Amino acid sequence: MGELGPDWLRDLWVKDKDVHRPRGEKLVRSPTSPYAPRPRALGSPFCLEEPQWVPDKECPLCMHCDAKFDFITRKHHCRRCGKCFCDKCCSKKVPLPRMCFVDPVRQCAECSVISQKEMEFYDRQLKVLMNGATFYITQGSSEKSENVVCRLSNNHRYLFLDGEDHYEIEVARISTVQILTEGFTPGDIHTYTSLLESQCIIEGGNSRATGMLIQYKPQGSDELLQMKFTTSEDFNSNKKMSASWLAAMHKAAKLLYESRDQ
Repeated sequence: MGELGPDWLRDLWVKDKDVHRPRGEKLVRSPTSPYAPRPRALGSPFCLEEPQWVPDKECPLCMHCDAKFDFITRKHHCRRCGKCFCDKCCSKKVPLPRMCFVDPVRQCAECSVISQKEMEFYDRQLKVLMNGATFYITQGSSEKSENVVCRLSNNHRYLFLDGEDHYEIEVARISTVQILTEGFTPGDIHTYTSLLESQCIIEGGNSRATGMLIQYKPQGSDELLQMKFTTSEDFNSNKKMSASWLAAMHKAAKLLYESRDQ
């Protein structure tokens, strides 16, 4: 019988489902979830693709604390960034709906903080966007306004605007979102988020949102169009709901903006 090397010892531990998991194997995901995996062109724009894991052979040390991996100190991969860590530096298990995982998954300390912050968006703001709110919309330089109900589609890919006419704006083709707040003057950008261009985010104060300007490209066209949303003055309850919808839209735009670098 030949000599048993370190590979044999390592193989004794592959029963742990979080260690040496083949890249093709996924954790359980719900087929009915709106976050379920779809081709990227058909999936939610808020979803992220799983990262490529750093190969085991390329990480002899923990990528955070430099602890050396051995028979006792085992390596774990962060589900969000794909980097390799020891158990101490990758012990958090946090929900990760942006990658369609149903159950909490192992993440490093840095990624777990980001994922926990995103959970507020998935638990609260996403529902607000899908419930919708009432606005007056003005297209381009037109002086004509139309009263519509605006909501995010169930698959998160479109803004549906229903009034006398029906409009669909693909979220992925929105290039800029500018939230207008009380007391703003023309040219004064309180909150401005660019999704496709390379401009930065400028955070505004705590003033209540009163409207929104978006620039987008219709499907099949490279022409940049503009649409202005203004909150309705009819009922205070409608105005409050519209302000909440705009605040959620800002968080959605920020999430998409930051996703470009992830």
